[in-house]
Amino acid sequence: MKKILIIFGTRPEAIKMAPIINEFKKNKNVFSFKVCVTGQHKKMLRQVLDFFKIKPAFNLNLMVKNQSLEKLTCKILQRVSIILDEYKPDLVIVHGDTTTTFAASLAAFYKRIEICHIEAGLRTNNMYSPWPEEVNRKLTSHLAKFHFAPTYNSRKNLILENINSNFIKVTGNTVIDAFLLVHKKIFSTDLIKERFDKKYSFLNFNKKKIILVTSHRRENFGKEFENILNALRHIALKNKNISIIYPVHLNPKILIPAKKILSQISNIFLIKPVNYQEFVYLMTKSYIIVSDSGGIQEEASFIGKPVLITRNTTERPETIKKGTAKLIGTDKKDIISVVEKLLNNNKIYRKMSRSHNAYGDGYSSKKILAFLKLFL
Repeated sequence: MKKILIIFGTRPEAIKMAPIINEFKKNKNVFSFKVCVTGQHKKMLRQVLDFFKIKPAFNLNLMVKNQSLEKLTCKILQRVSIILDEYKPDLVIVHGDTTTTFAASLAAFYKRIEICHIEAGLRTNNMYSPWPEEVNRKLTSHLAKFHFAPTYNSRKNLILENINSNFIKVTGNTVIDAFLLVHKKIFSTDLIKERFDKKYSFLNFNKKKIILVTSHRRENFGKEFENILNALRHIALKNKNISIIYPVHLNPKILIPAKKILSQISNIFLIKPVNYQEFVYLMTKSYIIVSDSGGIQEEASFIGKPVLITRNTTERPETIKKGTAKLIGTDKKDIISVVEKLLNNNKIYRKMSRSHNAYGDGYSSKKILAFLKLFL
């Protein structure tokens, strides 16, 4: 029986790995597997582990305040190497583009252990945007053997980089699997929905348009992030018929300026990071989403919520082509202009609020397991 080690470290990785872990649980007669978390995120990661009932066999707890990328990379490389020597897996599975993804892949490569890369092939072809994610993902592609690409565009990117096409499989994205699971749980159970309706009644869903905000990208730290915050401030003050809700990342470089610029505005609500179940609820109830996140582009496109991306590039061009997302950058005037057009022009809004399943149908995890069964 083949031994698998699944490694991740951040909340988004955990959400997207959860459906795969569930599939491995269903295939215990084929695979033996364990989960290792690096703790690149700590509190936010714990929320997801608890919700999806994931119990890591190894928890490295590597999160330290103000930790540099260099130190984090070295610590992951060293500590994962010890786990690999102890467990001796036949295959290591990593996800996406985080520091954990690259460092764990490098550790596995040094041990001559085969690597499976989930959510492979996404590219902006700008090494500094997103930073450091673009390079993490590219380097991982050249260390991995198996590549599970969300779209045919991602597959094309890999082939252009001379990745063996026999080991590339287009599966959609497992985030849609996770989203559908959670969405069904919320909206097929009156008790959960009613609890969230009551908890977030301050947003005044019946009378106000809800703007959901996320912002955490390293390349936006500093002036660009302040531009985004000041644009939100202007929009909130000028449009009293909206409520802006912003679950603020715990990083001080985000938390401190967000509180300074936005905390005194009556229709802006800064809240602590929420668990994935609540976030799915808020996405579903939102009118517009303003975000620099990657995964949200996929989920929002699936349910027809317009996403305004506060970046200059995206590794998910499918959402742009489908018209459900728009790159708006970090210029204050540009952000204000695009958000207010969506708020005030129903024709433009309707055009962006169409549902598309460019990233899968909820069966990505099953496709991944089926592919691995053929080769392991």
